[in-house]
Amino acid sequence: MEKLFTTRKIRLLIDSDDIDQKNKIIDTLYQWRYNCFKAANQIYTHHYVQQQLREMLYLTEGVRARLSDIKKDEYGILSTSRMNTSYQVLAQNYKGSIPMHVMSALNGNLVASFNKMSKALASGESAMPNFRKEIPIPFKGTDVKKLRSSKEGAVFHFSLFDIPFRTYLGKTGHDKRELLQRLLASQVKLCTSSLALDKGKIFMLAVFQTERQEQQLDQDIIAEASLSLDYPIIVSVGNKRYTIGSKDEYLYKRLAIQAAIRRKRKAMAFMNQTSRKHLRKTSIDQLIQSEKRYVSHKQHVYSKRLIDLCLKNKAATLLLVDQTEKEQQAKEDPFLFRNWGYYGLKQKIERKAEKLGIAVLVE
Repeated sequence: MEKLFTTRKIRLLIDSDDIDQKNKIIDTLYQWRYNCFKAANQIYTHHYVQQQLREMLYLTEGVRARLSDIKKDEYGILSTSRMNTSYQVLAQNYKGSIPMHVMSALNGNLVASFNKMSKALASGESAMPNFRKEIPIPFKGTDVKKLRSSKEGAVFHFSLFDIPFRTYLGKTGHDKRELLQRLLASQVKLCTSSLALDKGKIFMLAVFQTERQEQQLDQDIIAEASLSLDYPIIVSVGNKRYTIGSKDEYLYKRLAIQAAIRRKRKAMAFMNQTSRKHLRKTSIDQLIQSEKRYVSHKQHVYSKRLIDLCLKNKAATLLLVDQTEKEQQAKEDPFLFRNWGYYGLKQKIERKAEKLGIAVLVE
């Protein structure tokens, strides 16, 4: 069966009541992240320098630069494989200050990324990226140990590099809970994932390997979906017609959040510089993120309902009617372009349909 990869952002809490231990773990994670930031730039720098040796045509003919292991190639200039060259640098600089499984995962991810963009770097079409200090901390799926659940599957406990964690899934984490339960039952596999730190909060960007779920679908049944203004989605399957969501339901909260942001920005005109900076970093930024989360949540809900309707009617094909035209209209209308989110909704529909073997056609 075809393999699929699903990424979920899961909030983690340190599974301890000792405040001092929690603070020490947080400090350790931030130090690991800083080491990953430095190491990531070193990895790209070393591989870029190695690649540039090939372009140094002005060297004498006696100098043969071939990026291969001298044990396997008599003209090779490396004492080991290319991937291992940067790992040796990391081992020399960071061994003892960070788990080397983290460095191994980081090296594997970035070498693969560098190889994909090596042609663009060599031709000058792309510049070498610089990594930010907020880079996630990668780890291998096998580094997650002692996974178990409690409170009837509502909370999951595990250890990562001997650090005890527990999950916080919230009220809307049903799909995350289901994936973790399947991981506990060895029905899915946890691949190389990462830890992200955001203002003292810890999130796991978990990558699950799943298989396409085979559904009994009828190839002759086509569901037609239209993303409209009055209803986020209108679906037609044969003689049946469904509506998903409503204009008022979708826009009410989003416009309310935007109005709150405008009020606070107007209030900034009567504040001093320190107060403006504080308001922007706290209240305004939080409202902007709240709007993004609300839109993403609604798009997930609507796209899930659409796919469920396709399964209910055994439709093997989903046709998005007049979608190209509507996206063009949205670009010309500032209100639609700002608020309706056609593109994000379409992406979520396509991802969910792919997992279940439903073909999506865009008209």
